[in-house]
Amino acid sequence: MTPSFSFSHRGYCDICETAVLFHSDYSWFRDHLVCSGCGSVPRERALMSVLRHYFPKYRSLSIHESSPCNRGVSPKLERECRRYTFSHFFPEIPLGKKHPVRNERCESLEALTYPSNCVDLVITQDVLEHVFDPAAAFREIARVLKPGGAHIFTVPLVNKTSPSEPRARMDGSGNVTYLKEARFHGNPVDDRGSLVTMDWGYDISSFINEASGLATHMITIDDIDRGIRAEFIEVLASFKRA
Repeated sequence: MTPSFSFSHRGYCDICETAVLFHSDYSWFRDHLVCSGCGSVPRERALMSVLRHYFPKYRSLSIHESSPCNRGVSPKLERECRRYTFSHFFPEIPLGKKHPVRNERCESLEALTYPSNCVDLVITQDVLEHVFDPAAAFREIARVLKPGGAHIFTVPLVNKTSPSEPRARMDGSGNVTYLKEARFHGNPVDDRGSLVTMDWGYDISSFINEASGLATHMITIDDIDRGIRAEFIEVLASFKRA
């Protein structure tokens, strides 16, 4: 992508919790309006704002994050939350075991090895567009959440008011059928990237409820003074009944 312009704005970062400079050399702010302090982008700052709003005492809660990245929210949670854990998915590693080199736990959102009712919060950042069985993933997240807990996450709602659509399917033998042109996003543990399997729309809330029973709030924030302005930066908070 060739830089098209330069934009800068001084404001307050919800992750750094201090004054910072937000800057982008590209018009696509979702991936490029970066915080000078923590390196976060708008959707990550929006997620932090929602997390703090619903769970102001999040630092004392048990939190599990699937597929964290190395900037913004994830390092903050690992640094400040004593009961924070995380996992990645490694296809070659048995679920629940640690990668022999990275020493990171292997988990699949579609088949978590954690016991039921064990965490207060599950965090995912742009992960749910990459799973082949999202209904199973939402059921598993609901299972491991404690009553009163929540799944707080981002996912690009690219279809907006149009119905959500799968882009790819996997059969029982692991064979992938492409329903649309293959598209990949960045993957923190695989340079090949992650295949996009779903184009989500605003109907994701009803999908989650039907799959898992979780009630979902969809929050949209537009606040340039907090560096939260871009396309597809809705934050979803799915709650398990207490």
